[in-house]
Amino acid sequence: MLLTDKTAVVYGAGGSIGGAVARAFAAEGARVHLVGRTRETLEAVAADIKDVEVAVVDALDETAVEEHLARVGDVDVSFNLVSRGDVQGRPITDMPVDDFLAPVINGTRANFITARAAARRMAERGSGVVLTLNSGSAHGSPMMGGTGPADAATDSLVRNLAMELGPRGVRAVGLWAAGIPETLTIEKLGKVNPDLNEAAIQGILGHLSSLRMTRRNPTLAEITATAVFLASDHAASITGTFVNVTGGMFPG
Repeated sequence: MLLTDKTAVVYGAGGSIGGAVARAFAAEGARVHLVGRTRETLEAVAADIKDVEVAVVDALDETAVEEHLARVGDVDVSFNLVSRGDVQGRPITDMPVDDFLAPVINGTRANFITARAAARRMAERGSGVVLTLNSGSAHGSPMMGGTGPADAATDSLVRNLAMELGPRGVRAVGLWAAGIPETLTIEKLGKVNPDLNEAAIQGILGHLSSLRMTRRNPTLAEITATAVFLASDHAASITGTFVNVTGGMFPG
């Protein structure tokens, strides 16, 4: 197993991607800490995992994050999958300031707080990996509101972390992933764009697949398998970059 004897902290573990990643980490031998703001969703994921801990922590609260990691102890893998409050589906010129800035502020804050807390501890031991995920929209995606700027901030944070932490044995890596069919439900997308219906979602998926080099959308299993590999020692030479799991929509 690729992650035997490793301790992994997954923020946003109650979500569809976070839960899938947590299960995949556990299946590969990691001791997983599920972190999020809603105990019910975390417990639902925990029911599928044997060696697991659950903690209700707001990733935007630096004191809460630091206190939680102090209880966890040594951390080998930290993965932030917290939702940012993205609002999409309207032109930037028609978007309220708060809607535009929500993912930028929330995403940057949560990524910085969780990465800093984990990286400090990893650097003391001389090993570890900080993982993050975004859609790759920093390269240009219309009607996505603040998603592009939020992704750009995450891209830059990962690269700068990698440069600073590399000499101390810590890696920082990201995944670009967008248009995962299993996660694009009306319930979830309605929080981002309330005007969507099932036909519109299928249209979005079809459009996304047409843009990809592979002409198909990535599956959740492919995302989690990539995350497991990047978290493992098999990826020990990979840092400061984003692995494109979008099927080639954006330049690598």
